[in-house]
Amino acid sequence: MLCTRLTNARFVTMDPAHPVAHDLGIWRGRIVGLDEAVTGLPAREVIDLQGATVLPGFIDAHVHLAWTGFKQNTPSIAGRTRIDDVLAVVEEAVLQKGAPGAWVNIAGYDQRTLGRHLTAAELDRVSHGHKVFVLHDSGHGCVVNTAVLDLLPAGVPHENGFLAEGAMGAARALRLPHSQEELAEAIGRAARTCVAEGVTACAEAGIGGTLFGHSPVELGAYQLAREKGLLPLRVQLMVAADRLRPVGAHEADGIPRALDLGLRTGFGEDWLSVGALKIYTDGGMMARTAALSSPYEGLDHTGQLQDEPETLTETIVAGHLAGWQLAVHAIGDRAADVVLDALERAQRLRPRHGVRHRVEHAGLIRPDQLSRFARLGVSAVVQPNFLRYFGDDYAAIMGEERAPWLYRGKGFLDHGITLVGSSDRPVTDGSPLRAVQFMVERASESGQVIGPDEAITVDEALRAYTVAGAYACHWEDSIGSLSPGKRADLVVLGDDPRRVDTSRIGDIEVVATYVDGRDRGDGGPESGEGKR
Repeated sequence: MLCTRLTNARFVTMDPAHPVAHDLGIWRGRIVGLDEAVTGLPAREVIDLQGATVLPGFIDAHVHLAWTGFKQNTPSIAGRTRIDDVLAVVEEAVLQKGAPGAWVNIAGYDQRTLGRHLTAAELDRVSHGHKVFVLHDSGHGCVVNTAVLDLLPAGVPHENGFLAEGAMGAARALRLPHSQEELAEAIGRAARTCVAEGVTACAEAGIGGTLFGHSPVELGAYQLAREKGLLPLRVQLMVAADRLRPVGAHEADGIPRALDLGLRTGFGEDWLSVGALKIYTDGGMMARTAALSSPYEGLDHTGQLQDEPETLTETIVAGHLAGWQLAVHAIGDRAADVVLDALERAQRLRPRHGVRHRVEHAGLIRPDQLSRFARLGVSAVVQPNFLRYFGDDYAAIMGEERAPWLYRGKGFLDHGITLVGSSDRPVTDGSPLRAVQFMVERASESGQVIGPDEAITVDEALRAYTVAGAYACHWEDSIGSLSPGKRADLVVLGDDPRRVDTSRIGDIEVVATYVDGRDRGDGGPESGEGKR
């Protein structure tokens, strides 16, 4: 007997062996068959989906769950365009902290809306003896007041209180880590938001690190969230590369650096597992720290690498030798050069087939770099909503020649490169459907079309958020398509994105989200079929 049969729907399976179906049978969290294979079988529950469209659950291959959860509960200055209005929000948050000396966190900072960066002196006027930390929306910078600057080690660079990249990491390191209970609650809040948008699995893009980590025992917080029933979706954890340490492994292993006990990609189970090793090579375009091969338009600099190219290369090679899949953050084309050079060296030293190394963001990729991606078998994990919301600004700072190379679509596919969709939540909107719409239209919110030759079809965009996402995370045997034997992870939509006008795709209603055959839209604990 089936546990559940879903019927009267248009199942878009993403499986070429059975592209469309009308019935789907589920037993103990797995798909057991489609159409005639299950239509006549008895079921404990039969759910009539009343003609809805059903897709494999969306896979967001690059998110920051803990950061998202904390941001949801942090005072925000998003949308403020006047310095005085920003300072008023900061002061209100400070006054709620009570006794002086506490840390005050502020979210939603973006200097572009203000026309310039805030300064430490301005924050001092409203700090009232507290330590103020204003995080840039990109996650690659912050502004702090003098009380924080005075605590920093000598020589940490800043610009009137603005700290970028490693300098920001130094400020973060001054603070006590969040508790596992706090982290688990934040992770749960973010996970419920993902599920509401049809996401059934995601890759957390960096735990335990200097830039985005929240605790040296952060992995345990995800285990706690799982134990407390706070994870309604599957989560794969990328581990920050700065957690690697020299190890005394056997000479034959050829492993210079590793996590304790040699832990690496693949450890875990269906709901919570260890994924790629996360390595940062540059910054971000919002903060103007993405490393470019020629200057930003209107500026006299080319961004910055996180470290010397030789040091970054050593880390990439060490991760490869230790057996990790690598997820290397590279937004600018100069950073991409460093990554591609390092991956070529790593594969020469120890060829590994099917490793599926990834470049996270791949924000500006020159035409000559595409063939190198293809030759190395590297996936491009892009964030289409970056251009949907920030595209006008990005196109302006790249200039006419480079703007068409931003967050490519067709260029990757034409070269046989796996194109993977993701959000980088909470940097911007996490909706997969709105991202799919952009990948087809290539239009920013203002209507500006950016790189029209990089537009792809709706089917190709949906594949980036299902089949390709599963492939990038080594999940293709269990999720990514609605195929017999795979997990019953699926999203029920109010309309078919392949049939509506492209401009309406982002507004299609997510009616329900199933993980392991159970509707997780109620936000309840991940029990039931998936726990049997």
